[in-house]
Amino acid sequence: MEQTINITVQASTVVLILLLACLSFLISMLVTPIYTSFAYKWQWWKKPREKTLTGETAKVFNSLHAAKHKRLIPTMAGIVFVFSAALVTLFLNLSRTETWLPLAAFTGAGMVGLIDDVINIRGTGKGVAGLPSRLKLMLITLIALIGGWFFYYKLDVHSIHIPWYGALSVGWLIIPLFVLVVVSTANAVNISDGLDGLAGGLSAIAFGIYAVIAFVEQRYGVAGFCMAVVGALLSYTWFNVYPARFFMGDVGSFALGTALGVVALITDTVALLPIIGAVFVAEAGSVVLQIASKKLRHGKKIFKISPVHHHFEASGWPETKVTMRFWVIGQVVGVIGLMLFLLGRTR
Repeated sequence: MEQTINITVQASTVVLILLLACLSFLISMLVTPIYTSFAYKWQWWKKPREKTLTGETAKVFNSLHAAKHKRLIPTMAGIVFVFSAALVTLFLNLSRTETWLPLAAFTGAGMVGLIDDVINIRGTGKGVAGLPSRLKLMLITLIALIGGWFFYYKLDVHSIHIPWYGALSVGWLIIPLFVLVVVSTANAVNISDGLDGLAGGLSAIAFGIYAVIAFVEQRYGVAGFCMAVVGALLSYTWFNVYPARFFMGDVGSFALGTALGVVALITDTVALLPIIGAVFVAEAGSVVLQIASKKLRHGKKIFKISPVHHHFEASGWPETKVTMRFWVIGQVVGVIGLMLFLLGRTR
């Protein structure tokens, strides 16, 4: 039987959702000059890494971005859009069943990233320049565990939706699934934050798609949260497109990735997240494959450098071309995911 969509919604609800995006955009625009003045005054410069994750000297990376880092570009700008979206949600769109969890994950992971950025700013750039990877993983996992507990025990969620099948009951296993999804998405978005405008644009696309999904599901609080994030990200991307005035830092990328994973779980579309976020999956996958290849093939690499966006840079693509083509791919896979969501709904 052909699926139909019948939604009756008050015009004021639609206006509020759009207003959240506009307010978040405006607040972010107003806060940005304040952040910028502090960032340049206190020299919050992003320190380039000198070592890869596997311990070698990051020669290719530094050769690609040597000129960029000579410009002394501040980092930690993610605090602007995290603050803006969180403020709008807190005062205009707070709901126990819909926005408590994504808001808590958004701000909690942002705090972990903030600590990492502060260490990066005060550091020398040696190694990976920031918190140890294991410690960051542990902290993000802790946030995900708390979120998974709330998801199962307080929101009473114990199943996941499989397109064309329906609800699959997993019981308490929803908690480790929650952790896996959130931690994986947080790291995937973090890995994608490597070119001017890339992570911001891709995240805006993904959250925009999930805003539509949440609206169709009549989860208007979630839709409003997603649109607040989109509005703040559009402001950030305005300044972050090439040549970037500043970088979001881990405070932004961890907040975005964690919240994106939570939104996918709350909308019960986690099965579609790898499609909607296919570019993020490819970015994280390229790093995993590169590390595995080095360890299993005696140092041989699959890519010239990972993540894959740097591989295309090293192959001669201008940074702007890589970013914009990845945006295009992000839009295409987002629409594919949206179509599968609509077609795979079951009554």
